[in-house]
Amino acid sequence: MSPPLSRSFEDLLPRVVVAPAFVLGFAFIYGLMLWNGVLSMTASRMLPNYEFVGFAQYAKLWEMDRWWVALKNLAIFGIGYVGGSMAIGVFLAVLLDQKIRAEGALRTIYLYPMALSFVVTGTAWKWILNPSMGLEKLMHDWGWTSFHFDWLVNTDTAIYCVVIAGIWQSAGFAMALFLAGLRGVDDSIIKAAQVDGASLPRIYWRIVLPVLRPVFFSTLMVLSHLAIKSFDLVMALTAGGPGYSTDVPATFMYTMSFSRGQIGLGAASAMMMLATVAAIVIPYLYSELRSKPHGH
Repeated sequence: MSPPLSRSFEDLLPRVVVAPAFVLGFAFIYGLMLWNGVLSMTASRMLPNYEFVGFAQYAKLWEMDRWWVALKNLAIFGIGYVGGSMAIGVFLAVLLDQKIRAEGALRTIYLYPMALSFVVTGTAWKWILNPSMGLEKLMHDWGWTSFHFDWLVNTDTAIYCVVIAGIWQSAGFAMALFLAGLRGVDDSIIKAAQVDGASLPRIYWRIVLPVLRPVFFSTLMVLSHLAIKSFDLVMALTAGGPGYSTDVPATFMYTMSFSRGQIGLGAASAMMMLATVAAIVIPYLYSELRSKPHGH
């Protein structure tokens, strides 16, 4: 084989190897997204039915009280989960950045929940927060009979149990991202500020944390994406109950599509979730691509 031909074959081989996986991935991801969009505009119920009804399913969706409850819960969960995870993550990262002893062990402990699936997390917190077998029973066994913590079985507070479990799992992940950002900050900036008499909390608040703005933004994007498509945590912890008080769009879509036999309605709710994710991700990708310098 001549050198030019050999070089061409070597350049082509990776593309040949990757092509099948790329084509299949493209077909199954974007093809199914397109099919879901088509179903959302049909009268599909138990099985796909291609009778075109336009935006009737979307109109029906926005008239449902249950959908509005799911959106309200998503707002509560999203703000609490993302805000709580980032706040605790920053706090833990700043503490670990002080070069404390056993930093590696503590970092592992804080990161460990992220290694668990949301199903495991939801099941564990379901036991912990269950009034008849968890924290409340433990307090009663210890003699504190006036202690009550029935959030999990209360329709007004159950969604906050989902927030607590979500923060517990993802705060360590946020901490790891912020700690990596803090380790990239030049120590000379902190030392110069200390020479000028600035206190350590003020240095972090006014100098170090503003430098981490890209890390904040990236963490916000990742956690927001997890919040919008949250399903397994809610199903394992509350299954959308009591009633449908902890429904979020993902559990709503599952219930309508597979339990209620309303595939068209479920597809419409899935498209609304896709639009929400796209509204967050696309501006981020656009800003990232624009910030890349042009050239080779």
